[in-house]
Amino acid sequence: MAGGLAALLDDVAALARLAAASADDVAAASVKASSKAMGVVIDDAAVTPQYVKGLKPKRELPIIWRITKGSFRNKLLFILPVLLLLSVFAPWALTPILMLGGLYLSFEGAEKIWELVRGKPKEAPAAAKGPEAEDRIVSSAVRTDLILSAEIMVISMNSIEAESLWARAAVLVVVAIGITVLVYGAVGILVKMDDVGLAMAADGDSEFKQRFGSGLVRAMPRVMTGISYVGMVAMLWVGGHILLVGTHDLGLAQPYGFVHHLEGMVAGVAGVGAVLAWLINTFFSFVFGLIIGGIVAVIMHFLPFGHHGGEEGAHEDEMTDVVARRPAGDAD
Repeated sequence: MAGGLAALLDDVAALARLAAASADDVAAASVKASSKAMGVVIDDAAVTPQYVKGLKPKRELPIIWRITKGSFRNKLLFILPVLLLLSVFAPWALTPILMLGGLYLSFEGAEKIWELVRGKPKEAPAAAKGPEAEDRIVSSAVRTDLILSAEIMVISMNSIEAESLWARAAVLVVVAIGITVLVYGAVGILVKMDDVGLAMAADGDSEFKQRFGSGLVRAMPRVMTGISYVGMVAMLWVGGHILLVGTHDLGLAQPYGFVHHLEGMVAGVAGVGAVLAWLINTFFSFVFGLIIGGIVAVIMHFLPFGHHGGEEGAHEDEMTDVVARRPAGDAD
């Protein structure tokens, strides 16, 4: 009996070690997979704050929470099952799907640069008014998140080396949850920093707090503007890189072959070779994304349904309407 109990305990210990090793493998693979998608993560974090611009402070976090729940649904209920099925039955489809997302990111980045150069025209107020405006804002944010989340999940899937379907699923679940918490947690902190600054500036007991709070309030508009520029660059960089690599994976030697050749020329430079190679790749990815995105933007503007430049202005009008009509203390 004692021998049987000892053997059982040994088996349990072995299983525990195996489980711990599997958990470590999942964690390591999740970090690697999510790091590959970090450019899209930056873009996602930079895009989201626009949806709460102009709202009263009490409505900001509830809106972000609703978008966060939509992002969880996008990743875990829609994208994850589809990716796992494709990885088993049609793995060849992952690259074209990824390239479609890269095309969209390049297009959006080129549009934003065009608006920056040309100046965004003021839009007429949205026709539909009322409490439903907030739902439309959330729906629009969740649709944008669906595209960015698909990019994040496909990039992560392509970087997973595990052959087991369940191992891939576990890594993708960790990536989905971790990145969603990271992105929308950061967004929540960003949009509330001006409120923190106001509270500190109103503190009559500490001159340091008052000065720091006032500086924070003055700095946040510049910070948010800077983040929007980072998001614009990230769209073009990530989109262009996806398109460059995708064309190579589909059998086209150029233009990625040229970029890879330039990377090889500087990769051997002592101390900074890897950095120089990354900079070259990033620069040409950005340029390629800008060129392709610009072409798509021109084509879209000639199509009847392609004139969407006023969408963000419409969002702002809808948000103004929400502020006017919703009770100040209303929350989800």
